[in-house]
This record gives sequence, structure tokens and C-alpha cells, in this order.
Amino acid sequence: MSFEKELQKRSNSRCELCGSEEANISYAVPSSSSNKLAQHLWICPTCDAQMKNIETADANHWRCLNDSIWSEEPAVKVVSWRMLHKLKQLDWVPDLLDIAYLDDEALEWAKASGDDKDPDDIVKHVDCFGAVLNNGDNVVLVKTLDVKGATFSAKVGTVVRKIRLVEDNPEQIEGKVNDAQIVILTKYVKKSPN
Repeated sequence: MSFEKELQKRSNSRCELCGSEEANISYAVPSSSSNKLAQHLWICPTCDAQMKNIETADANHWRCLNDSIWSEEPAVKVVSWRMLHKLKQLDWVPDLLDIAYLDDEALEWAKASGDDKDPDDIVKHVDCFGAVLNNGDNVVLVKTLDVKGATFSAKVGTVVRKIRLVEDNPEQIEGKVNDAQIVILTKYVKKSPN
């Protein structure tokens, strides 16, 4: 029996999120540990389109999560939990999240996507002009820096290639200057376009 046929059988040919009879999409749950049937849902085009573009999601459509969060299928619970976190701004969602129950394994799987994290809480490293820095970026020094424990200064205009962000400290990055690995304050660098 094919993947799709097994999903149709499991779901009675209905969308496992909203119950629509127009379900025709095998949806692989992101951040899954494998590509097995248990990590897939059978969903309708409406749910699929709205999950791909959450900004245009219809709040009334997602009231279906009141039922799907209680599904016996872990994949359905995981996707429901993630959608609830994406729709936290709706007045009814926090109450449902308070009473929803996922066992430890399902909760760990649900949290793997990071949908429960508040975007304001995520640590961001930014250069002196506010551009977001990422691991592997190249930066240019905007100030001559004295390098502690070394016999040289890092001159203004020096390109530091393939930086590494210092975890949990948004004001520091690491990079090599004159073959020495140094810590640099982000306020003294500008993100390089290449």
C-alpha cells in the first residue's frame, strides 16, 4: 500500500487538522527524525496554503485546532501545537495552549521547530549599522583595535572572514586577524557584502 493510501486510510480521507473532505496532500512534518508514515499528515489545500503563509491565515479556519490538538496521532498533535504557537496573538489560543497535553517525546518533537520561541527573545548579533550577523559572514573593522596579548593592532578596514558568533552574547564575535583568533565587539564591525 502506498504512503498516500495509508494516510487516507488512517484519516478516513479527511484533513487531519480541519476535517475537510478535500484532503489530498501528504504533509511531512518539519523537524521529524525520519520519513515514516508516523511523521506525515493527510491535509487539505487550505491548511497547506495557510501553513506556508501564516500572515494570511484565517483565524476562523484554525479554530479546528480545538479538536486536532487532542488527536491520538502524535504528528497531528505536534503540527497543531506548532500552529497554536504561530497564532498566539489570537485571544482563544493561550487558553487552549494552557490545557493542551503532549507527552515528553511529542513535546520535544514539537519544540524542535522553534515555533514556541518569542522572536524578541532570540539573541541577534548586529553590526554597527544594525545589519544582522550570521556565522560565516565576513566583516570589516570600522575602528583600529588593540589586540590584548598580541604585538599588533587590528587596523580599521581589516576584513575578518568567516566570523563565529559568540553564543549568548550578542555584542561579541570571533574571527582571525593576522592568523590570531580574537574576540571583537560587534559595535566595531560592519557586515561585508561579499
